Amino acid sequence: MLLLRTGCVLLLLMLFGRSLGESPSFTVDYQNDCFRKDGEKFQYISGSIHYNRIPRVYWKDRLLKMYMAGLNAIQTYVPWNYHEEVPGLYNFSGDRDLEHFLKLAQDVGLLVILRPGPYICAEWDMGGLPAWLLKKKDIVLRSTDPDYIAAVDKWMGKLLPMIKPYLYQNGGPIITVQVENEYGSYFACDYNYMRHLSKLFRSYLGDEVVLFTTDGAGLGYLKCGSIQDLYATVDFGPGANVTAAFEPQRQVQPHGPLVNSEFYTGWLDHWGSRHSVVSPTQVAKALSEMLLMGANVNLYMFIGGTNFGYWNGANTPYAAQPTSYDYDAPLTEAGDLTEKYFAIREVIKMYSKVPEGPIPPTTPKYAYGAVTMKKLQTVSDALDVLSLSGPVKSIHPQTFIDLNQAFGFMLYRTTLPMDCTTPTPLSSPLNGVHDRAYVSVDGLAVGILERDKVLSINVTGKAGSQVDILVENMGRVNYGKQINDFKGLVSNLTLGADLLTNWTMYSLSIDEAVMKGLLGEKELALFDPPQPADLSPPAFYGGSFVIPDGIPDLPQDTYIKLSSWRKGQIWINGFNVGRYWPTRGPQMTLFVPANILSTAAPNNVTVLELEGALCGSEPCTVEFTNTPILNATVQSDYKQHRRLFVKEDLL
Repeated sequence: MLLLRTGCVLLLLMLFGRSLGESPSFTVDYQNDCFRKDGEKFQYISGSIHYNRIPRVYWKDRLLKMYMAGLNAIQTYVPWNYHEEVPGLYNFSGDRDLEHFLKLAQDVGLLVILRPGPYICAEWDMGGLPAWLLKKKDIVLRSTDPDYIAAVDKWMGKLLPMIKPYLYQNGGPIITVQVENEYGSYFACDYNYMRHLSKLFRSYLGDEVVLFTTDGAGLGYLKCGSIQDLYATVDFGPGANVTAAFEPQRQVQPHGPLVNSEFYTGWLDHWGSRHSVVSPTQVAKALSEMLLMGANVNLYMFIGGTNFGYWNGANTPYAAQPTSYDYDAPLTEAGDLTEKYFAIREVIKMYSKVPEGPIPPTTPKYAYGAVTMKKLQTVSDALDVLSLSGPVKSIHPQTFIDLNQAFGFMLYRTTLPMDCTTPTPLSSPLNGVHDRAYVSVDGLAVGILERDKVLSINVTGKAGSQVDILVENMGRVNYGKQINDFKGLVSNLTLGADLLTNWTMYSLSIDEAVMKGLLGEKELALFDPPQPADLSPPAFYGGSFVIPDGIPDLPQDTYIKLSSWRKGQIWINGFNVGRYWPTRGPQMTLFVPANILSTAAPNNVTVLELEGALCGSEPCTVEFTNTPILNATVQSDYKQHRRLFVKEDLL
């Protein structure tokens, strides 16, 4: 009888395997050119979603929509600088709760492809690397530079043990983990660096997890981006010859599954360029070709989301990305369903079973209308509440990092060393304004210096006149060899032929001042200098609006529109919604998620307008609308059109 029972148990184990205790597994089958999940052949159809670009309250909605589209996996980055803004201080709470996001994905029924960096690109500030790394001025990022490696080891020592329980073989949703990101596109080509990362990831995550690399679909990229023991994958967009695009992967990885880790459903935008649009038909056709040949595909992006605050990146020649990261993706910035979403779903239906049942609907939007704004005070007027650390004096200007500031704005103050009775050039001869400087003399706005574009303006004034230069960090370069992107006045300015010296610098904590309500309305001064019609010193404006609590389902998502405003930053109830720049475009509205609005109290709107004088004796307004405008005709002379899906254009 005992032998009979033993035989039955063994038979059950053979028949049902994992159900009676066999560990879950996810592996590469090199003989049959596929992945295997729990021993079965597996093809993933994934979509990119960045939790750091979507409010936590909407994570489940977006993940459900992805699941209902027929995806069986999602892909996400982990931005190092989002979680360790200050060395040694880690933030994984609220909108940064990575573990909650991973659990939600698993609860919804989605596997996870994790890309933890340390460098991620992602059109995110400095490609996800923390700005404090630049404290060592000559650091070689993404290399075996000892200081860089020490910081990476410490960060990964925090992150990787946190994600280990979420690996598939440990009962979690993570099936594969990327090491670095598109390293073949970086100048360093440091194989020892990639070997170090490979060993580091293995030491924390174990030998079972599938580690991979991603590079452009060309042997030139794969030469430096792929190394032994990491599975090499490629990325490319619609319009490519699919068979030819996979050929470089096949040459480097003769056996194993075909993988397109970034199949582009749209493309990124820059201020001053047209909004990128890719047709649903083009995306659907290429996706069908790849799925037909058994390839594994990740759609980048499936939802782009929003660069709230100061988190956007930039490319070179210097062009910053806008607040919206809509990406012309299947789900819009606000999570709305699009024609592209349904086109992709129809393609997936041809190759796998799509979940039945209702798709979560597009979230409703509400137009709250116009809000009257009043001028509060200029940045110069408000220095006592904006600069918590107080003034710093130096012969030569210091950078943001020198003064322990990562983002936002810094005020540089000096005096004219001589009479400038005739217009005299104030210049940045070494292109040292990073990235945009708003110049005033004795409170009178005189011009704007801009990185790579405007290196000199003319000023007038008497010897001893106060010169205020507010420098805006527009976002650090996220791709290419210039990611070590210092901010502020990174080289000296000249007045005529003379070097400007003796600076007083104010590190500005604007977000904190706005959140604490410290920017009150200044009494109008009789001696305020009259401003030119087309320019005004940077100033704060404030207003508020009430959402009725008797109307069901309010508050709802909305968009803020600043048609008559020039350029600046917006906060609602202390939350930094992002940058606006309608005079350059293409983005004209900013997404305002409902979770930052209140029906219990008035909603406070604060605007920092950097260029224009709007609210003088006449009131001015911002408008809340229910319709986004991301594709307005670009009005400026600055038009830097780049090709879709070509990253060499971004160097």
